[in-house]
Amino acid sequence: MDRPRAVKALCCVAIGLFCFSALASHVAAQSRKARPKVLYLTYSGGYKHEVLPFSEAMLQRLGEQSGAFESIATLDCSLVNADYLKNFAGLVFYTTGELPFSEEQKEAFLEFIRSGKGFVGIHSATDTFYQWPAYGKLIGGYFDLHPWHQEVRMKVEDTAHPSVKHLAPTFTIKDEIYQFKDFSKSQVHVLLSLVNASVDLKRPSVHRPDKYFANAWTNTYGKGRIFYTALGHREDVWTDPRFQRHLVNGIRWALGELN
Repeated sequence: MDRPRAVKALCCVAIGLFCFSALASHVAAQSRKARPKVLYLTYSGGYKHEVLPFSEAMLQRLGEQSGAFESIATLDCSLVNADYLKNFAGLVFYTTGELPFSEEQKEAFLEFIRSGKGFVGIHSATDTFYQWPAYGKLIGGYFDLHPWHQEVRMKVEDTAHPSVKHLAPTFTIKDEIYQFKDFSKSQVHVLLSLVNASVDLKRPSVHRPDKYFANAWTNTYGKGRIFYTALGHREDVWTDPRFQRHLVNGIRWALGELN
């Protein structure tokens, strides 16, 4: 090949590589940009869980590693407003107590979900807004003590749901285990429940007459999807790959990305 043709060929290769690199960078940037955002609220109006700072970093990492979402953590309840929520596809609560929401904020919260956005509650999200019945109905129940903090056995009640289908039909896990009031199995879709034989049901703190202890479930509100898991009290649970997949796919389901 003569020199002019060789130079021309090298130039074409260089241009091609440059274009490919630019395209790859553009696709990567678009992929990052396209990740739906979730607002992760960790405000504690009651008991403050020690795991919260760890959970904030972990949820951000899980979102990045899975490529499924971008998590923005905050303690600022004022951000839950109609204007700011326009930036998000979902809300995640790990909260306690009566959050300082105005009536306008409460309506914005409900409208956000009603319009088709996702809501995810982790652990003590059911220990929140006892004085706001609409929230209790939306999330599906309220915390009513934790009779057990030990290794327990859980049962998967819907083996097809993306948040639990990776789990064994029954499995053991050590965590703080809730019971619930104002809860009815008929009003939500239960994903996980406690295997009663794995715990002491005679403890004074056990209140449910039916001895049924749901641990994770889904619900709907208008066009919105709700996912709740009572797991997540312990740091070692947050590092458990089973819980991580349970949570990530629960969020993805709530955002409408999985069915």
